[in-house]
Amino acid sequence: MNVARRAEIFKRLRAANPAPTTELEYATTFQLLIAVILSAQATDKSVNLATRKLFADAPTAQAMLALGEDALADYIKRIGLYPTKAKNIIATCRQLIDGYDGEVPRQRDALEALPGVGRKTANVVLNTAFGEATIAVDTHIFRIANRTRLAPGKTPLAVELKLLKAVPDEYKRDAHHWLILHGRYVCKARKPECWRCDIADLCEYKEKEWLT
Repeated sequence: MNVARRAEIFKRLRAANPAPTTELEYATTFQLLIAVILSAQATDKSVNLATRKLFADAPTAQAMLALGEDALADYIKRIGLYPTKAKNIIATCRQLIDGYDGEVPRQRDALEALPGVGRKTANVVLNTAFGEATIAVDTHIFRIANRTRLAPGKTPLAVELKLLKAVPDEYKRDAHHWLILHGRYVCKARKPECWRCDIADLCEYKEKEWLT
């Protein structure tokens, strides 16, 4: 895909949604971090249902650590992999308190050193909380990057690195959100809705003519 086509894709995505953001509900950077940890292999909707009560009762790292692993698990038991997530979150809270006075660090290495935090989660926090031009590659972005040929790659990291090169600088900060929302609501996994896609004429998906 050439440079002009890539730029036009993001120009249209921005026109349709000038101020995109995450659908996860949070009030602080700490709450965003916890919500993103919980969102692995879970929907934002299921995470929000759990965190509304959780964040009301334990809004800070100190309060969440005080809950303990078992009590935390009760709040998040409807979310996939909740026992492991509860263990990681309690360990993360302890690490944040011991090393950062309960605050979330802004450095990638420090974020990725937290239990339950990998590159994707760190990218979301860096982008959404701190405004950095990172691109977190989840299943939606991985699918779209390959399907449209915007930034094809065999691994999430390969796609991320290609996107960082392919996306024009003026669009990088919001690219993550545009692509996730596009994948969630338009370019769906089982059957992309090409008939209502704003970038269908720019996309290089070979099968799209059968779906219009």
